Amino acid sequence: MLSFITWDANPTIISWPVTIRWYGLMFAIGFWIGFNIVARIFRHEGAPERWLGTLLLYVGVGTVVGARLGHVFFYAWDYYSQHPVEILYTWEGGLASHGGAIGVILAVILFSIFVSKRSPMWTFDRLVIAIALVGGLIRFGNLMNSEIYGHYTDMPWGFIFVRNGETLPAHPTQIYEALCYFALFGLLMWMYWRKNAQERPGLIFGTFLVGIFMPRFLIEYVKNVQEPWEADMVLNMGQLLSIPFVLLGIFLIVRAYMRPRLALTFPERYADEDENKSNKK
Repeated sequence: MLSFITWDANPTIISWPVTIRWYGLMFAIGFWIGFNIVARIFRHEGAPERWLGTLLLYVGVGTVVGARLGHVFFYAWDYYSQHPVEILYTWEGGLASHGGAIGVILAVILFSIFVSKRSPMWTFDRLVIAIALVGGLIRFGNLMNSEIYGHYTDMPWGFIFVRNGETLPAHPTQIYEALCYFALFGLLMWMYWRKNAQERPGLIFGTFLVGIFMPRFLIEYVKNVQEPWEADMVLNMGQLLSIPFVLLGIFLIVRAYMRPRLALTFPERYADEDENKSNKK
């Protein structure tokens, strides 16, 4: 049995004629699979098909912009306040998941106001099922980049990230988080398709928030800090940012069970399906 794992994965899949990295590929695959999951849910509930492309655009922009600004303001404002143009240099890295979460929340609120005209909670309860899967795939991309790993460990599954000059095994915290997110994805799919949890507004979204940010809070104890100034903090920035999301999730779960269960119908067709067929004739 190996006492550790030597990790020397190349983060680049193809370098010519265009550069394709594992991280970007995982992001793209996640969005593609997520889009199809949400499309199946929308058709199951009779939502308009035309909402799908618009929602993908809102969420895509919200995720990237939010994650980038989250890194800038939460972790590296001292640097970017002196180099504001470099905020646009997303290809150099620097994305924060908490910022991405805030970006998605704002994007869904805007989508609800200008497109669906429904409560944002309706969209959250459907969308976060796919986001849990995307989160797991992105953490796999982090593993391929040999980034955001943990403290040194003598556990047999410790990874030596040789591309970073490491000689000692460390906690592969990317794998820890990915496994939690994939498990959460399975739970949310079960809640939606087997238990009709969407009939309790906020229950799926609340479960998602707790299932994403509670593991994140705990795993931070064995993860290296992202910035040196976090080293002396009792709770690092990732943990502090996770607490409001966990509390909100608990509140939504409790509220969902305190309110009457809705009686939803599932027509198994898009609301605009007949209109689209007529236009094609």
